[in-house]
Parts: sequence; C-alpha cells; structure tokens
Amino acid sequence: MPHATVPSPGLQALILCGPGVSLNTFTSNPKDLPKALIPIANRPMVWYPLDWCHRMGINDITLVTPPESSEAVAAALKTHPALTGLRFKPDVLAPEELLQTTGTGELLRLPEVQKAITSDFILLPCDLISELDGSSILQQWMTLNPPSTSGKKLRWKGGLSVFYPTQGLEGVSTKKDETDFLATVPLPKSAVPPPHGSLRPHIEEIVTFMPTDTLNDKLEEDKGHLRVRQSLLNRHGRVKMRMKHRDAHVYIFPQWVKEFVAKNERFDSVSEDVLGWWAKAGWQEGLAEKLGLDEVLGEKKAEDDEMNGDLADDEEIDPSSLSSTKAAKPVQQAATTASFASRVGGTSAPTPKDRIATPPLLAYVQPAPSPSSPLQPLIRRVDTTAQLASISLYLARQPADHPLAHEHNVHPTASIGLQSRISQEDSLVGHNVTMGIRCNVKESVIGANCEIGSNVRLTKCVLMEGVQVGDGVVMTGCIIGRRARIQGVKAAPVEPAAAAQGAGGEGGESAAAAGDKKGKKKKGGAADDGEEERTRLTDCEVAPNYVVEAGTEAKGEKLMAFDTEGVVDEDMHDGEEDEQGVEEED
Repeated sequence: MPHATVPSPGLQALILCGPGVSLNTFTSNPKDLPKALIPIANRPMVWYPLDWCHRMGINDITLVTPPESSEAVAAALKTHPALTGLRFKPDVLAPEELLQTTGTGELLRLPEVQKAITSDFILLPCDLISELDGSSILQQWMTLNPPSTSGKKLRWKGGLSVFYPTQGLEGVSTKKDETDFLATVPLPKSAVPPPHGSLRPHIEEIVTFMPTDTLNDKLEEDKGHLRVRQSLLNRHGRVKMRMKHRDAHVYIFPQWVKEFVAKNERFDSVSEDVLGWWAKAGWQEGLAEKLGLDEVLGEKKAEDDEMNGDLADDEEIDPSSLSSTKAAKPVQQAATTASFASRVGGTSAPTPKDRIATPPLLAYVQPAPSPSSPLQPLIRRVDTTAQLASISLYLARQPADHPLAHEHNVHPTASIGLQSRISQEDSLVGHNVTMGIRCNVKESVIGANCEIGSNVRLTKCVLMEGVQVGDGVVMTGCIIGRRARIQGVKAAPVEPAAAAQGAGGEGGESAAAAGDKKGKKKKGGAADDGEEERTRLTDCEVAPNYVVEAGTEAKGEKLMAFDTEGVVDEDMHDGEEDEQGVEEED
C-alpha cells in the first residue's frame, strides 16, 4: 500500500460492511465469509476502501459490521497478508441491534454509531473500487465549504457525494448495471479559474435524486409523466437530469448530519432518503423546517457561539479574495445595481432575521468516456457477481505502475507444471498455488492455495482461495467460491464380464462395445473411443465448499447447497399429525 501523500484532513471514515444480498452465492454464510472479505483480484474487498482512505490521509477508520460477521472481519485483519500489511489498524464496530437487513439510515441512528462519530466524516461502502484519488474529491469539498468565522452570515458545511457513469468502459460496463435518477444545477462560476485537471467543473448541486426503481414507480403512477414542482423551476431555471449515472455511496458529511438523521426516524436509506430529502429542502419552501433542519443547525449555532465567544463578531474571510488570480468579469451598467433611489434616504431592503439557509448538497458527477477524453479513472461498486468477475479481470490486466496492481502477476511461491501456459499480461496467480502439467490459463484470477490438476483449461474465470480443480476440467466465465471442489475426469463404467474378457485377452469386441456405450452416455454429443468424460462449466457460480461431481456439464447455473433441514422437519411434523388423525378416526 502506498504511503499517504497528504496531511490528515481531520476527518474520520466509516466503512459499511453490508450483507451482500446480491452476492448470495458466496455470502450465504456471513459468519464464515461476509461480503467485506470476498476477494477481488486476490485481495479482500474491504482492502480497497481502506487503501483509498489511507491514500487521502485518513487513518481514523471504523468498520461497521453486524455482530455475526465481526469475528471473521477481526480475524482477517490479523491474519490475511493483504490486511496485515496495513500501516494502521481500523477499528471494528459491531452494534448489537445491527442486522443484515438494517438500512443505512437506521444504522446511523444506532447509539454506538452516533457515539463513534465525533467529527466531520466520510461514509463509504466496503465494495468501492476507485482509481480516482480521494484527495481530489476531498479538496473540492474543503474548498467549497470554508470554515465560517462570522456570526453575521449563517453558513454551514454542506455535503458531497460521488456519481459515476455506468456506460462506456469496455470490459466493465454492462447493460444490466444499476443506475439512479439525478437532477443537478451548476454552481456559480468561481472568481478564481480552476487549474487544469481540477474536478471543479464537474461539481454540481443536487436538487432531486432517487433510484431508478423509485422513478419507474412514480412514472407508472402518473401514467408515464414526470411531475416537477413549480417551486423547483422558480428557484432554478436550468436543471440537468441524468439517468445513466450511479450513486457510488461515497458521502462526505459534516458532523451535524448525524443529528439530522437521528431526528428523522423515517429515513431508512442514506442514498434515497437522506440525500433525496436534503436535496429537496434546498428549494421546497418549508421542507427544511418539517425535517427539523432549523432545529439541528440552530442548536449547532448556539454551541459554536458559546465556544467561539467574541470570534463571532469578526468579519468572514472569502478565500477567493486572497488569490492574485482573477477571472475576468463582464462590466455591468449602473442601472443593473440593486439599490433604492437617493430620495429614499439609503434605506436597505429588509432581510429575514437569522434565517438558516439549507446547506448545499453537492455531487461530483464523473464525466462519461468520450472521444475527447476516452480514459476516465475507474469508480465502481462491486455488488453483483458480474461486477465481481469483470473488476477482478480488469485489475488483473493492469500494468505494474497502476496504483492497484499486484507486485507479481504470478506469485513466486506458485508451482507451475511442465508445458503449462499462463497469460501473465491478463491473469493473476496467488501464493502457494500448485498447477499440473499441460494447463492453459487465459484472463483468469487464481486465489491463494488453489490446487489445479493437469490438462485444465481456464478462460475468464475467478477462483477464490483454496479451490481444488481436478484433471481435465474445462471452465469458461465461472466464479468459484473458496474451498470448492471441481472433480475432474470421470472414468467410464466397465461391465464385469467385459473386464473379465479383457483380462483374458479375448474381449476386443466387447471393449469396443463398451466404448460405444461410454460415448452415448457423454453429455453434449458422442465421444471418441478412449476419451474420458470431462467436467465442463460455462458462466457458472459455485458456492464455497461445494463439490461439483466429475462429468458435470452446466451453463449459466448457480451450483450451491440448499438447507433442507427445516423442510424435512416440517414434513415429519405433518406426517405425525396425519397419523394422529387416522388413529382418532379409528
């Protein structure tokens, strides 16, 4: 992990280690393998947001996880090579009332989480993968939220979220990627022009936000029409709407947000409820008061005034006024200046007394790849199996100077058999991997301690740690859970009579007949004489510890065990009731 290149910004980070419902093939047992520990390119998922925070100078990090997963997460921090290499140790917080089904809004209201938040903070998921340096995003938030030293103007720090385009990245983007509905307005132009490469041109203010599923429900209710409030149009004449971006669930929040969430118990989701209502409160009259924003910020103001004392009477500092670089401004005529006539005696327009304005909710909206700028840093959430495979393979083919690249594509401790070929430019092989002879590996990721037999073919596959693959297995586009077993070549059954004749040297015709029978039993067509039945998997997901029998041929299936204990008990209970009913009739 690279060293932090910037001083600590004074923020703390909360990484939410959720249940991973969309990855249920591999997270069905969160006590043993929670979502945060699922490997992405041979590193635990949670390593990537930890690395991202560390690179921006944040070392005060707390992992929030359900109690049933806390032991596994804590153990991994002490034993996994990628996590033990961290120069800092994050705290693990497991609130007693936190369940796998608890919403993120409800999570922020838990007493343990409220107590843990002691400053401005960053909230992010454990499945974040970002090539974009977080320092550049944090810098924009700090620049647009300068510290207020005046009591004359009520200015409070706002929030900032991150949105990334779901289309345009070859090998990563798919048509099934989840999207959100985002409506924004541009910020006023800065007096100081931003430097080249700055994110400032892509920072906008959110006025409406909702997931695409919620938008579709509203469109269905209103028969295909999207209703827009007149107050929004009165406040903002230019609104840009997007439907091909997704919320990265990365939020930079001021400390007062925790009181705001605690006051609104109906907020179940940070993404949909906190962001959605906060954005509307900026332009919908009276909504901020209904949400209790005036009370939250009013209490905060009283605390700050008491702590700052006489500092509240000082004049506020405008950071742009300290710069020697100015952007040219158009010359305005005197008639356009808002003022009263001289005969009025210089009376100024009345202003609301101590009115608390809603702090802005900003967003960094990453531009989509275009012919003028085809390369954009990767920002993705890995919360589906398709993303798990595509991001793992994407990272496997990155060069050595990439910030998320491995030091060795094929680990020095791996044992590779004779005549085995591995395309090292787009594959990863973990430590202590053993591989037999004449194997062919292309665009694949093989986890630590895997055992690969001979004559195995792997193409665009992801194997988690401890997987065993038998001889002759052929897999394409598969994800194999840790410690799963893929049995190899299946020997054809031999008739006892044929075996006896073969031993006596007079069974040539019977052996040929047995070979014909073996070819008919082979799935997928006839087999050549003497060819053994291979295990072939295409676009399959195999659950951890699952055993795939030799000779299996499957395509597009989830291979996992089902818990039938409850079903069996229920059937036995029903049978006992039936027997009792028969006895009563007798």
